[in-house]
Amino acid sequence: MKIGSLEFEDNVFLAPMAGVTDLTFRLICKEMGVGLLYTEMISSKGLYFNDKKTHELMKIEEKEKPVALQIFGSDPEVMANITNDKLNKIDDFAIVDINMGCPAPKIVKNGDGSALMKTPKLIGRIVKEVVKYSNKPVTVKIRKGWDDNNQNAVEVAKIIEDAGASAITVHGRTREQFYSGKADWDMIRRVKENISIPVIGNGDVFVPEDGKKLIEETGCDAIMIGRGARGNPWIFKRTLHLLKTGELLPEPSDEEKIDVCIKHLNLLCTIKNEKIAVKEMRKHIAWYIKGMKNSAEMRNKINTISDKDELEEILYRYKQNS
Repeated sequence: MKIGSLEFEDNVFLAPMAGVTDLTFRLICKEMGVGLLYTEMISSKGLYFNDKKTHELMKIEEKEKPVALQIFGSDPEVMANITNDKLNKIDDFAIVDINMGCPAPKIVKNGDGSALMKTPKLIGRIVKEVVKYSNKPVTVKIRKGWDDNNQNAVEVAKIIEDAGASAITVHGRTREQFYSGKADWDMIRRVKENISIPVIGNGDVFVPEDGKKLIEETGCDAIMIGRGARGNPWIFKRTLHLLKTGELLPEPSDEEKIDVCIKHLNLLCTIKNEKIAVKEMRKHIAWYIKGMKNSAEMRNKINTISDKDELEEILYRYKQNS
């Protein structure tokens, strides 16, 4: 598929997820064949005011490319400014993606993320300004709408297309739903039928068959996997294989899951302070071992450990007994 002038060999993408899709996890997913990676969402105001932590989120390695850098904000002038003064000077990423789908209260209360679904005119201004200044394709991620009474994804998608965006990702839930209930794939289909730029479908892809079904039912050009990839980077390899061959690869064994988990731990410790890395790995380990024998007991144990070598040893012993 193509986004602007960029052509992608594979159409299964990793969703941007705050606190999850850091450099380490992206590198692991890349080895599983993912077509396009997204950074965690990055504050446009953080960039504007040169916040150090914001800049750390932008670290990208050569071997993970292509990568889309996702920004959030609701001030068109600030977003145009950082696009022109900062983003255009960085060659590491290929696409500027604007977050208009995050449901988190701390984001929405400032009028950012999915709160923008309530102000379509402002959406148009933001996209138009970023497109005007960006030297890279600009894409946007939206939701189905704000709530049941405001399901305006089709209207918003048309505005985004008219403003010059190169692709749109649609998550099939309203902000009010957060991640509850079922994603409305029919809304994704309706958006696809009403605009000409590529549409990326998102929501409720947890197994390869879901990804295939999402494409078949909506006609979307690509799929984006978020929560279904947590502790399960194999979903990219298995979904791509299913789409290309019609064959469903077996799920990874428990031993393979723990091996990748240990690899994830070691890689994270090379990038971040060991204590921070071990703490951040707790949630990833819980996702990797979900459904495995004695996983609840294992989760309780790892939550008390702050030493990397001790954690690795426990994972090895867990593997031997799994």
